[in-house]
Amino acid sequence: MNREYKEQGRRMAKKVIIMGAAGRDFHNFLTCFKDNPRYEVVGFTAAQIPSIENRYLPPQLAGGMYPEGIPIFPETELIDLIRRHGVDLVAFSYSDVAHIEVMHRAAEVQAAGADFLLIGAGRTMLPTARPVVSVCGVRTGCGKSPTTRKICRILQDQGKKVVVARHPMPYGDLRDQIVQRFGDRADFVRCKCTIEELEEYEPLVEQGIVVYAGIDYAEILRRAEQEAEVIVWDGGNNDTPFFRPDVHVVLFDSLRPGHERRYHPGETNMLMADIAVINKVNSAPPGNVEEVEYNIRRFAPGADIVLADSTILVSEPERIRGRRVLVVEDGPTLTHGEMSFGAGYLAARKFGAAEIVDARPCAVRSIAAALAKYPHIGEVLPAMGYGAEQMQDLAATINGCDCDLVVLATPIHLTRLITIDHPTVRVRYEYQDHGKPGLAEVLTRRLAAAAATAEQP
Repeated sequence: MNREYKEQGRRMAKKVIIMGAAGRDFHNFLTCFKDNPRYEVVGFTAAQIPSIENRYLPPQLAGGMYPEGIPIFPETELIDLIRRHGVDLVAFSYSDVAHIEVMHRAAEVQAAGADFLLIGAGRTMLPTARPVVSVCGVRTGCGKSPTTRKICRILQDQGKKVVVARHPMPYGDLRDQIVQRFGDRADFVRCKCTIEELEEYEPLVEQGIVVYAGIDYAEILRRAEQEAEVIVWDGGNNDTPFFRPDVHVVLFDSLRPGHERRYHPGETNMLMADIAVINKVNSAPPGNVEEVEYNIRRFAPGADIVLADSTILVSEPERIRGRRVLVVEDGPTLTHGEMSFGAGYLAARKFGAAEIVDARPCAVRSIAAALAKYPHIGEVLPAMGYGAEQMQDLAATINGCDCDLVVLATPIHLTRLITIDHPTVRVRYEYQDHGKPGLAEVLTRRLAAAAATAEQP
């Protein structure tokens, strides 16, 4: 009888596909669908990141309802999957997508006969007794990483033990990436980190910060709580936080005014902001800053506004002058962040490069495919390395370019990962207040207010 009841329940369950990009999709499954007899998850679809499809969410994460795990399909198969499996519901679960593009996906799903779901931001935020500061953005490439490092320094200077939980990037064997802890360089090697992962983890670890990442954020939170007095959530793309924040810091890009209202779920971040940081003020026309500030005051009137500069630091700027340079930029900022240049390009122009060498004629294999997919990028080169093969393609592309110098504007020491035959200079960018109030003042006040509220009966 019990078996018949279970079979009947399974037949009555709504069939679900979760649209994702190896991160938010898994978290949504774990918080909303795992061990939930009302739903049967047929599979995930994958987009944005190369080579993350044709895998399985392993059984140890999928739960007892899925003893063989849950398959991950390319998003290009979505409509066929809906029709073939009689799917009832599609949950959209990835970030930094224009609102109009989200609705195009919704129309396609509805036309195929399924409902389209956006899960509420608060629905998947995990609670904790530890103070949480979340750092998120309205777009990829707003400057979250330097801001996270700045916030960690502020808290460290106040004597706090800080642990960072980073938005997931499980691009390898998912069985090995359930919980990851990074405390030194040996951890990067052990976990076979990609360039994209290292860009986020390495600068923090070099600052003396322990970083957690992975897939199972309930377990990650449990472990982080054991080490931290304050947890900093370091967001990816423009996604909302996985932990419920006491102070929600949101980055706005003054080089992309208006984007705070055009992209999912970046607009949600704006509406939830406690502290709104308008970044790159030193690089943007005043009218841009005014437009962003107007939108914040209109749609997030309770947020404190902080103006900030993304300050470019160059190891040997004199070597750029008069040289023909190849510029290598942070990858995600250019790809789904839709920027056509970054700090490396600005540094090359500022310090007098004779020419910026166009990377496109030199590009090979997966790098050439990426540049064709994102034609807005132009002459600079995104530092894409989602696996060993793509790292080799990146090295071949760089070394195949006829240039005098390579300007490396990634947050990591790229030459530790690939061999570059040309001379190099490194460009970094750091957070800096642009006037008052500064971030430390506003953050300290907000944390004190949150603590006082938490102590009230």
